[in-house]
Amino acid sequence: MSGPLDGIKVIDMSAVISGPMACQVLCDQGAEVIKVEPLGMGDITRIGGFRVGDISAMYASANRGKRSIALDLSQEDGIAVLKEMVKTADVIVQNFRPGAVDRMGIGPDTLMEINPDLIYVSISGFGPDGPYRDWRVYDPIVQSVSGVVSIQQSPDIPIPDLVRTIVCDKTTALTASNAITAALFARATGKSAGQHIEIPMLDSAIYWMWPDVFMGHTMFGDDVEPGPLIYQIYRLQQTADGHLVYFYASDKEFAGLSRALGHPEWIDDERFVTAKQRMVPEHFEILGSLLHNAFIGFQTTDIMQRLHEEEVPAAQVNSVDDVFSDPQVVNNSIIHEWVHPDAGLIKMAKPPVRWGTTEPEVKWSTDHLGEHTEDLLYEYGFTNEDIENLKAKGVIADI
Repeated sequence: MSGPLDGIKVIDMSAVISGPMACQVLCDQGAEVIKVEPLGMGDITRIGGFRVGDISAMYASANRGKRSIALDLSQEDGIAVLKEMVKTADVIVQNFRPGAVDRMGIGPDTLMEINPDLIYVSISGFGPDGPYRDWRVYDPIVQSVSGVVSIQQSPDIPIPDLVRTIVCDKTTALTASNAITAALFARATGKSAGQHIEIPMLDSAIYWMWPDVFMGHTMFGDDVEPGPLIYQIYRLQQTADGHLVYFYASDKEFAGLSRALGHPEWIDDERFVTAKQRMVPEHFEILGSLLHNAFIGFQTTDIMQRLHEEEVPAAQVNSVDDVFSDPQVVNNSIIHEWVHPDAGLIKMAKPPVRWGTTEPEVKWSTDHLGEHTEDLLYEYGFTNEDIENLKAKGVIADI
C-alpha cells in the first residue's frame, strides 16, 4: 500500500524541527512532501553537527523522504514559483515569525485566494499576538515559559533544569500533524474547504503537560482531596552496582515492591498501608529512606528480576548506546539502516505506527539542498527557457 495519505501534496516551507517533523509524519503516512528551502544554507539544521556535506543527522531525521527545491523568496519570481506550486497543493506549512509571510506576500489570505481548498498551517513560538509575539524562539525558550524547566529537578538535587531533548518542538510537530490530518478529513467530508490553522508552541506544550504537571491546578474547592504530583515522585534509584527506574501506583504494586526488597512488614505498617498514608510528608520521607537503603543492598539485575516477579514496573537505565542492543528494541526492529549515496550509512528509527491495511511505503532518502529543483519546476509546467531565466536572476541555484 502507498499509505492513507496517498495523493496528498504538502509544501513544507518550515525549518528546524516543529514544522519539518510534522511534515515528515505526513510523508510517512504516504503524502508527497516538497521541501522549499532558501538558497545558500537551506534549512539551518543542514549545518549542524554529525553531517556529511549539507546532510546532517538532524536534517536527515526530520526531512526524510521529501524532495527539496531551493528558491529565493525575496524575489518576485521566487514568489511566483511558489504560487504556481500552491495551485495544486493540499497543505502548506510554515514557521516564520508572525507577520513575516504577510510581508513576503505569501500569507494565508493570499495563498488561499489562489487555492481555496488549501490547508495553510502557521506554527510559531507564542502565537500571532501578545507580548511575546516577536520574540525569537527555540525549544528551550518555550520549555522555560511553559513550566517544563521548573519541574525538572531531582528531590536529591532540587535545581531546575532543561529537558535535554527538544520536547516542545516535537510536541508541536505531532500536534500539527494531527491537526492537518483532521483538517484533511473535514475537507474530504465536506465540513469545510481549506482553512488557516495556527499552532503556537507554547499552547502545545502546556496542553501536552496538563494531565500530570497541572494536576494541582485543575480542580478547586474544599472537597478536592490533594495527592502526589507525578513530578514529585519520579526518581532514579541507586543500586549496589548502578541505577534503575521503578514506579508503583497501586497498593498491590507497593506490596510487591515491599516483598521484592525483603520487607513484607511494610505492607501492614500503618504509615504505608494506603496511598494516602504513604503521601503524608513525614511518612513519604521515611519510606523514601527505607526504600533507598533497601535498594542499595541489591545488584541491579537481581532486584530487577525480583521486581518483575512481583509485577512491579521497573527498567534498567539504558545509555543511548545501549538502546541499539536492547533486546526489546531489537525484537521490535525499531532501528532501520540505509545507505545514502553520498552521506553513507545512516541509522534511523522507523515510523512507530503498525498499520492494518494501509501500510505506507517508507521513503528512505534525504535530498541535498535544491536537489529536485529542476525536476519539480518541469512538473509544474516551467520550460527550459523559464528555468534558465530563473537561474540568471538568481531565483534558483545553477547546480
